[in-house]
Amino acid sequence: MLTNRGVLLAFLASAAFSMKAIFVKLAYIYGVDAVLLLALRMAFSLPALLVAAWWTGRNSELKLTARDWRNIIFLGFVGYYLSSLLDFLGLAYISAGLERLILFLYPTVVVLISVYLFGKSISRRAIFAMVLSYIGIGIAFLHDVEVTGDHRATLIGGGLVFLCMITYAVYLVGSGQMTNRMGSTRFAALATSVAAVSVMIHFVLASPIVEAVQQPWQVYAYAAGMAGLSTILPIFLTAKAIQLIGASKVSIVGSIGPVATIFFGWLILGEDVSIEQMVGAAFVLGGVMLVSSKKA
Repeated sequence: MLTNRGVLLAFLASAAFSMKAIFVKLAYIYGVDAVLLLALRMAFSLPALLVAAWWTGRNSELKLTARDWRNIIFLGFVGYYLSSLLDFLGLAYISAGLERLILFLYPTVVVLISVYLFGKSISRRAIFAMVLSYIGIGIAFLHDVEVTGDHRATLIGGGLVFLCMITYAVYLVGSGQMTNRMGSTRFAALATSVAAVSVMIHFVLASPIVEAVQQPWQVYAYAAGMAGLSTILPIFLTAKAIQLIGASKVSIVGSIGPVATIFFGWLILGEDVSIEQMVGAAFVLGGVMLVSSKKA
């Protein structure tokens, strides 16, 4: 029963997070820029994140040290603020489906970082899996180029999202020790709060506030939906699912994410789904599942 509940929670978390790109693309229809949209998302998320950080730490005997705070600030800035900004900028150029497939490559970069920083070995199976994944991305790229007819825009958007994926992988590598020390929910809430503050500062420095916030109500609705459905909800659902079935099984269930984004992109945004995109998605999913397995 607990296993079934954990799988369901992990599935719902992945599906909810996969809607993020859909909300972004819908908001872009109204001409909102990436910085304002990201600031609105974080503004709607911040109260719940602060409450979560306080609630999970209220009875903790762990006192956060200066080093803990330095790690939280660094990882929150790189893994949430910078990563989200690059993601939002990239979505102005490419489809939601391609964006999610590129983001899903993060386990391959985690493996490479671990090899470089910690001297871990890499198996032939892992190398084959990574090659398979990147062939899939190449096929998915061709799909977007065929649909848009804009090779340059696809390269720019894909490059921005690829950088987003790298910064997120850095966050994951750095966050392992922190989550063991603090708990996943508390760390995620604090790190995301750092990102929220960073986004607010960026927005205030970069935008004429009065003019920028004069947006159609739909922009605010999509930002609120993104905050609730694709930011706050997945954090808590994932944390509970990990508690019930473990991180490895949650990761496996999370592989539904790119497929869900492609489906929602077709259903809500009217994005084309071709044989090439599905083949590319199959390559990416297969490669990531291989590189994420314990035997890799």
